[in-house]
Amino acid sequence: MIPSIHKQGSRTLGLLHYLYGKGTHEEHIDPHLVASFDHMAPDPGRDPSATMEGLKQLLDQPLHLLDADQRPEKHVWHCSVRSAPNDPILTDEQWADIARRIVAATGIDPGDGAGCRWAAVRHADDHIHIVATLVREDGRRPDHHRSGKRAQAESRLIEADYGLHRVTPGDGTAAKRTTSAERHKAERLGKERASRDELRETVRRAVAGAASEKEFFDRLAAAGVLIRQRVAPSGDLLGYKVALPDDRNDDQEPVFYAGSTLSPDLSLPRICERWSGDTSPQSTDTLSEQPTGPAPSSPAAARRRAATAAWQAVLVIDGGEDAQVAAHIAAAGEILDSLAKTSAAHTRTELGKAAFAFERATRSHIKAERGHDRALRQAARDLVYSGPALGRGEDGETTAMAIDMLFFLVTAAAHWHAKKEHAQQAAAAHQSAEHLRAAYRAAADIPLAALYQRGRRMSQPLRQKQAAHVRQAVPELAEQVLAEPGWYALAATLADTEAAGHDPTALLTEAAGRRELQTAESVSDVLVWRLRRMADLPADASAIPQPNSSPTAPSAGRTTGPSTSQTDLRRKAR
Repeated sequence: MIPSIHKQGSRTLGLLHYLYGKGTHEEHIDPHLVASFDHMAPDPGRDPSATMEGLKQLLDQPLHLLDADQRPEKHVWHCSVRSAPNDPILTDEQWADIARRIVAATGIDPGDGAGCRWAAVRHADDHIHIVATLVREDGRRPDHHRSGKRAQAESRLIEADYGLHRVTPGDGTAAKRTTSAERHKAERLGKERASRDELRETVRRAVAGAASEKEFFDRLAAAGVLIRQRVAPSGDLLGYKVALPDDRNDDQEPVFYAGSTLSPDLSLPRICERWSGDTSPQSTDTLSEQPTGPAPSSPAAARRRAATAAWQAVLVIDGGEDAQVAAHIAAAGEILDSLAKTSAAHTRTELGKAAFAFERATRSHIKAERGHDRALRQAARDLVYSGPALGRGEDGETTAMAIDMLFFLVTAAAHWHAKKEHAQQAAAAHQSAEHLRAAYRAAADIPLAALYQRGRRMSQPLRQKQAAHVRQAVPELAEQVLAEPGWYALAATLADTEAAGHDPTALLTEAAGRRELQTAESVSDVLVWRLRRMADLPADASAIPQPNSSPTAPSAGRTTGPSTSQTDLRRKAR
């Protein structure tokens, strides 16, 4: 449940006209009173004899207890309270109780018999508006200091009492939520998302890995949005606004949103910080290490570099300074945006959801120290300029490799935010990780199936040799790994590392020791991708000759994937 305290106003009647009106896009349905300070206020919505002027005069009557020069100019207090989309529809009686609790908690009507006059209006299923006059019945001003925080605290109690969705506490760094008018407009136009959300995603993807203002605005133009730039008399660019071509107001003019209203970190000054040079004394970076032009690489190579950069970022998040960690988490959002933008169809939806959810985790009150995140930003840039992946062969397999490492990066970010008591950011990172799990399953099924079949076709002595490597390298995990469905894929990968000239035991020891594996649902899967990345093995295992196959193994033409039971087991693994 989200309470929002709006700016104080001076026109009670104007606000009532809005609350009882049709709304800017006729989204208000059956406006009516659900509660008031005396339980007897006139309801212009359902009482034909009641008027908005009469309700206004009743609410503003305490103003006349004061001399004209003592009356506050901004005397209208306005609070909206909204339930979550998945909450049940509450009754008028339940909303009335919620309204009384909110005005009591905020100090508007604390229950001492002389509080402010107020009324709660409902004109939609999911929210109410409370309007009050900021003069008490005894002529004093109400004690409504920090009313927003008080309302939030009471809302957490209301959620528990009514069994509603529990909102994690905020810290003022969240992007502005879409309004009910914006959502209704999207529904009316047949859109899945409101313009604000669509533009926020478009701008984030345009800035991911960008190295200059020109490049950023070129990407926005290529995405098809309308752009207005705010230029100082000196010619310096001060800000920008964007609009969707089909989002128009009543005068058929485009509805523009400033970058800062889409998200606090999408204002032009905050965007420019991303490519500004790092002048911190700890940095030895030079301007030549800034993200450069388009990377001459394939999608597969870009995904390998993204996996490597993600791993390096995990190490920083585990033990770096707060400002450096904040920069890496912010840049991780750019990696997710870039990967979603260039992913194949079967992973695009979940990767897009992962990037959308993680956006909230990229901002906190800890200021990011830019410059330390160059490797991640360069990886994001490489993903964009390497082009879209086809989702098969080496492209698909390296996508699974990148997602696997990004899952650990996002999970590390969730743990860091949790330690800092950043509740909303931690929740957002966990939500992003769940979408990454789903994307991983879609990306990894085919490559792991090929490795699985190769491992199954190994001769028994060769498979026992790989099992010995596991027992020697990770004795505490050996039995768990050998019992997992992914063991056969790991056995094939260990054989590939040996064929490539590596010591399988040493490499496996290093791979297992690089970070804890408790957050992995399938330890063998994680080790497969770590080994293939560390040994620079082709991710497309189907292209690698099968070593020492058993002569009785089924041919590749007869079997193209795990058995049904193995597939079901694998889908339970990350």
